[in-house]
Amino acid sequence: MTTKVVNWGEAIVKLTWKSDWRLPQADLITSVHGFCFYNNELLLVDLNHRGWDIPGGHIEPNETPEECFRRETMEEGYVEGEYTLLGYMVVDHNENPKWSEDSPYPKVGYQVFYRMDIDWVNAFEGQFESDRRCFIHPNKVADFYHEWHELYQEILDQALTLSK
Repeated sequence: MTTKVVNWGEAIVKLTWKSDWRLPQADLITSVHGFCFYNNELLLVDLNHRGWDIPGGHIEPNETPEECFRRETMEEGYVEGEYTLLGYMVVDHNENPKWSEDSPYPKVGYQVFYRMDIDWVNAFEGQFESDRRCFIHPNKVADFYHEWHELYQEILDQALTLSK
């Protein structure tokens, strides 16, 4: 378990990785993300508003985390495959002076992470929020992902131990 305090915009947020095969409370899951692999390479998507990232996004009303992950990997990376739950990141705003009861996020919420083994690489259309995709060797991710840190590395390392 790794904990890191980060600045998200003007917010101070404490992130803690929990490797767990059980999902946290559904109404506190804010987003779903995943490390997707094809021929031992990691999928990255170039998001319009963030730059290079792994596929993922917010859960829509009445959507399960699994449904969200499948949708986001298709919308952003145009890939499909088998996936495995890795665990979740606790996103704790208790020490964030910018958080308020009016926030769209809970004071303590969760980001769920999966590993996907890609079976289908569909034609890239760029119809949603990604401009392009690439497949890279996993040890090159910090060269692309501008906010990469040890928490993400721990999750990636766990995903790599589950190789097909």
